[in-house]
Amino acid sequence: MAKYTETIDLYSDDGKLLKSGVTLDRISPLVNPATGKIIDLTKRTISVNLGGIQDALKVGKLGKGKIKGRELDLPIMENKDAIVAKIKEMIQVTEGDDTEILEFNGGKLLLVQVPTKRLVNASTYDAAITSVAAATTFSIVDQFNVDAFNASTVKAACWGGSYPPHTQDMEGALVTSILTIPQNNEGIGYALRNIPVNHTVMMTGRNALQGAALASTLETAGIFEMGSAVGPFERAQLLAYAYQGLNANNMVYDLVKANGQTGTVGTVVQSLVERAIEDKVIVPPGKKGGYFQFYDTKDPPMLWNAYAAAGTMAATIVNCGAGRFAQAVSATLLYFNDLLEHETGLPSTDYGRVMGTAVGFSFFSHSIYGGGGPPGIFNGNHVVTRHANGVAIPCVVAAAALDAGTQMFSPESTSKLFADTYGKIDVFNKPIDQIANGA
Repeated sequence: MAKYTETIDLYSDDGKLLKSGVTLDRISPLVNPATGKIIDLTKRTISVNLGGIQDALKVGKLGKGKIKGRELDLPIMENKDAIVAKIKEMIQVTEGDDTEILEFNGGKLLLVQVPTKRLVNASTYDAAITSVAAATTFSIVDQFNVDAFNASTVKAACWGGSYPPHTQDMEGALVTSILTIPQNNEGIGYALRNIPVNHTVMMTGRNALQGAALASTLETAGIFEMGSAVGPFERAQLLAYAYQGLNANNMVYDLVKANGQTGTVGTVVQSLVERAIEDKVIVPPGKKGGYFQFYDTKDPPMLWNAYAAAGTMAATIVNCGAGRFAQAVSATLLYFNDLLEHETGLPSTDYGRVMGTAVGFSFFSHSIYGGGGPPGIFNGNHVVTRHANGVAIPCVVAAAALDAGTQMFSPESTSKLFADTYGKIDVFNKPIDQIANGA
């Protein structure tokens, strides 16, 4: 890949310097080892709700409903160690490979890290969840000598779907992945962008900047995967990722701190423009043409775009943080950038695509869904929010992290499982720090 001489300083979510003088290529998802670990574990880590399987079987809960007469009262948790050992034996390819099973909540929740060889020798990441779901099913059947007439009930609890399982996806399954099945991706390269906002919020413990960093990392990796970060577009993407997602040069933190007490979306615009002038990214206008003042930038507006992206994040945190509501995120994405264009005459974030995304986002979240405010269930693969190249969804994550329970679908109601499992792994819950170390 191209080598970049320009450097950034990486700061933590509390404004402390983590790493200075980092060349731009060192944060690339193709280079940074911490980012590589995030992507690797996203693909091959599967959650097994072992306690949930026991409870579901006891009442005949399969997929999204209950079937009378199909109840199975199996002491799964009493035999947890034997079942976990069986799962590992079946999942691993060779003795001592990178198969690992982590236990949480007294073994009620498992995180199964499928060996790399299973994914290397497969065409898609499906190989992770299918092997774990099959191994979990067989381990329970084998442990309790479940007969042929009831084995399908165990399978339905693990694999989800209706009974017998015949739906395309694994709806209602108690073996789950952060990734959805490939058939639900909107196009090539969208898998890493198809992770709901609420999952990211819970994995990072409702920390707005860490959540934004994880979302930005996954979005950026997705942009690379779909071929939108090749040639000159690579630098543009890395700059936006650095400044908005990784708090490069402490910009997001500084903008929030300057405006957090009494600021508005409009004052964040002012602060951002002042910072861009101070850093010589844009040149103050020498003339006024009609309604607009025309600022200038010598850089093809890639660095300016990164500053605009950081400003959009800061405005989201200031506005949604003040109200402790996530619903305002779509309006903030729209009007921060609208004000920014009017103020500078320069392109807004992602060259207008964030504004375009925000218009559709506002309509879906405030009209079709009745005003209940469902930002947390959106993702970068959604038909409404997919258009901005990795710089919209991180803001939605920050807004949902700051929400105080006003959403129709709260992170705790949709994604608590991910806090209790993936949220215990360092690269998922503290991505800023891990990526800075990896740089």
